[in-house]
Amino acid sequence: MPRSPIALIVLGALAFNFMTGFHDAANAIATSVLTRALSIRNAILLAAGLNLAGAMVNEAVATTIGKGIIPTEYVTDQVILAALLGTVIWLFITWRLGLPTSCSHTIIGALIGAGSAASIQFTAGGGMLGWSYNYGIFNFAGLKNIFLALLLSPVFGVLVGFVLMIILMHIFARSVPSILNRYFRRLQILSASFMAFSHGSNDAQNAMGIITMALVSGGYLVSFNIPVWVKVISAAALALGTAAGGWRIIKTLGRNLITLKPIHGFAAETAGATVIQVCTHIGAPISTTHIISCAIMGVGVSRTLRAVRWKVAGQIVMAWVLTLPITALLAAFSYSLLSFFF
Repeated sequence: MPRSPIALIVLGALAFNFMTGFHDAANAIATSVLTRALSIRNAILLAAGLNLAGAMVNEAVATTIGKGIIPTEYVTDQVILAALLGTVIWLFITWRLGLPTSCSHTIIGALIGAGSAASIQFTAGGGMLGWSYNYGIFNFAGLKNIFLALLLSPVFGVLVGFVLMIILMHIFARSVPSILNRYFRRLQILSASFMAFSHGSNDAQNAMGIITMALVSGGYLVSFNIPVWVKVISAAALALGTAAGGWRIIKTLGRNLITLKPIHGFAAETAGATVIQVCTHIGAPISTTHIISCAIMGVGVSRTLRAVRWKVAGQIVMAWVLTLPITALLAAFSYSLLSFFF
């Protein structure tokens, strides 16, 4: 492939982060909006600002994305562009359907699909056409840790949400509901802020990792060190996407999944943000969507199993299950198309 089309890759990564913010705005603000703790306008502005702040404080997840899936020596511009194309297509489809899909799952699946397409080598000899697969293109130790984090983090989201809600129910069991709602509507501003900051600290790093990967691959950087300007533009793209909103997903994640009161919203946001922060500090690119959705379900189950609308929950889980294989296929197909042009 010719000299790195770095400008195209940077624009594609920023488009991905913008769609992440647009797609995942619900992660930080759905419960606060639907319990009327915040207006849509104020909630979106709060989330955008704290997404920006959170994105600037850590780079462990970006390093995992940039080096933990495909070693830098195997990365090509074609692989990166194909992964971004597959990612953007799937995020647009799920946004149109109103399904809260993991942007982290999307980029991980796309990198696997594009890397798999790149690793297939066709050979011709003796009148026969065959193919071989280069397994060395993947960092399997890194992938193992990533998949472990993706699998376990939603479980912890459910557990922490459940436990926190049980504790709050015992503490405030004799409180007057109207007073309790007024009190927790104010507290939800803090929990929504914590959630927005945590969302930015994890999800913004996906684009940082992709851009830095491209800079190393193109010879613009000697080693995988994330430049400050990459952090700034990645964080800004996420914040702008969040500011653009995403009401379809807010409605699915909040109103359709469970009927929320301020205390439930506070518990879900606090539980979700806590799990996200732990994962961010160990460099795990987890799904903020999975975690807040599971925290909401954990809060609902603490009341009664009937509190959760399981049909809607099943639709969300199905979108999660399909994300990895579909984005892998989309990225592999994109790689094949790009091979005609590069």
